[in-house]
Amino acid sequence: MTTQALATAEGLVKAPLIHKGKVRELYDLGEHLLIVVTDRISAFDYVLDPPVPGKGSVLNGLSAHWFELTSSVQPNHVVHTDVSLLGDIVSEPEKLAGRIMVSRKAQRVDIECVVRGYITGGGWRQYQASGEVNGIPLPQGLHKNSKLEQPIFTPAGKNDVGHDEDIPFEEMARRVGTELAEALRDRSLKLYEFGRDYCAKRGIILADCKFEFGLIDGEIILIDELFTPDSSRFWAEENYKLDVEIDSMDKEPVRAYLAGSDWDKNSPPPPLPATVVEATTSRYNDIYRRLAE
Repeated sequence: MTTQALATAEGLVKAPLIHKGKVRELYDLGEHLLIVVTDRISAFDYVLDPPVPGKGSVLNGLSAHWFELTSSVQPNHVVHTDVSLLGDIVSEPEKLAGRIMVSRKAQRVDIECVVRGYITGGGWRQYQASGEVNGIPLPQGLHKNSKLEQPIFTPAGKNDVGHDEDIPFEEMARRVGTELAEALRDRSLKLYEFGRDYCAKRGIILADCKFEFGLIDGEIILIDELFTPDSSRFWAEENYKLDVEIDSMDKEPVRAYLAGSDWDKNSPPPPLPATVVEATTSRYNDIYRRLAE
């Protein structure tokens, strides 16, 4: 799925740009939103140069694949992903082919709905400190990367600036109401189980993931992206071990390069070498092949 890298769709879309995230750009089409997934890549809260060719197409293609697969489990925001239907709203449509999603507008619920099936990353750090994750007590004696007996729901409050904030379920219920909090928890767990079982058949472990939801006329709608390398932690089954840092199937070459460099993480990072960009493109293409082809 490699293509020429796209750093931005600005200048290609004749509609107001209403949000520019690290990777996605949102344009206002009136009744609907146009989401363009660029090839920008971020790490340690910085957007890096150069963009990674094909990354946006992989993210958009995987999300479209998963939204279709799960539509009977959970309604979502997708209207279509066909750039030709946009007509003269888009100039040079070939540059945006495969990387657009036209979506229904929803009122975003400001909670990251995180589900963990394995104890690793930030969840492992919480467990080491307290024996709990987001206030949920876990059995003693777990190892890093241990599979949990049952997946756990560990929400985070969304912050538009800085990192999202891990919160206990009770705090989520206080913020959005108990009924909505319980519905989002139950739907998140059901989606995780669907994704976990699908991935397992393809030799991939879905360690954890996050979902975003919105409301349209009171109906809960799944929005943003779904089971992509940017929103999920995928491990190849053959790499699974306890007590190690498992190489995840995403932008690991970028993180490894930056971690091994003399970059201070407090100033704009240096450009990525071509070998790192190529390795990252290969990672994203590989996960797409294994999950969607």
